[in-house]
Amino acid sequence: VQLQASGGGLVQAGGSLRLSCVVSGFSSNVMGWFRQGPGKEREFVAAISWDGGSTIYGDSVRGRFTISRDNDKSTVYLQMNSLKPEDTAVYYCAARGERVTVLSRSHRQYVYWGQGTLVTVSS
Repeated sequence: VQLQASGGGLVQAGGSLRLSCVVSGFSSNVMGWFRQGPGKEREFVAAISWDGGSTIYGDSVRGRFTISRDNDKSTVYLQMNSLKPEDTAVYYCAARGERVTVLSRSHRQYVYWGQGTLVTVSS
């Protein structure tokens, strides 16, 4: 089981980025994105059900970020719009265990983790 996140980079405030997470070894798990900024705890960003039919978002990103998935490509996306300097963080994709269908905001509920991709938003 592997998760490979990519798409991070440097962007100006107000700009957009799309993160991708390629999944290998499974295809139908609940997936989530989390982030950890400098000196901060890991924060929930978004999660999506195995079929993409259900999504939940953290309060700080709701309305600006969109999570989606393409199971044919084994990829989960995080479209980030209207970026703010406080969005600067390392972003991680994560997966819940097999046959788990409930979306969760707790990082402790996710079993598999990618390596993270850095997003830097300049003011």
